[in-house]
Amino acid sequence: MKEERFVATQDVPASREAVFAFFSDPSNLQALTPPWLAFEILTPAPLPVGEGAVYDYRIRFRGLSLRWRTLIEVWEPGRRFVDRQIQGPYALWHHTHRFEDLPDGGTRHTDQVRWRVGFGPLGRLMAPLVKRDIERIFTYRREVIGKRMGSFP
Repeated sequence: MKEERFVATQDVPASREAVFAFFSDPSNLQALTPPWLAFEILTPAPLPVGEGAVYDYRIRFRGLSLRWRTLIEVWEPGRRFVDRQIQGPYALWHHTHRFEDLPDGGTRHTDQVRWRVGFGPLGRLMAPLVKRDIERIFTYRREVIGKRMGSFP
């Protein structure tokens, strides 16, 4: 199965520091994840933050309960961080979060995800469904961020 890419960008009327703080706090993952995924953080609190942090969660995907482990492999406070699945449903999941100041105030947050479904021939059949689900997940995130941090007119 070939590697896929997904990119989503959102401008919000909040400081880069505030937007970075929100996205980099793992306790906010539940709010950013659609309820149909039944997301649950398994890592005990307090949750570590920064490069080398590892988080375990469980999601429900199309009726299957799946465990997922993520490693924060890049940490540049206020600018970007990168999480990579080290165990879970994907053959590859590499998610870069970038934060940039906008010229007239506010912040541009960009999610870039490189992903590939595992499971051999079954994964190839599932890939179009997975792609659609990823788009739905990030549409949901966009709505949550708009409600929590506001949006530009």
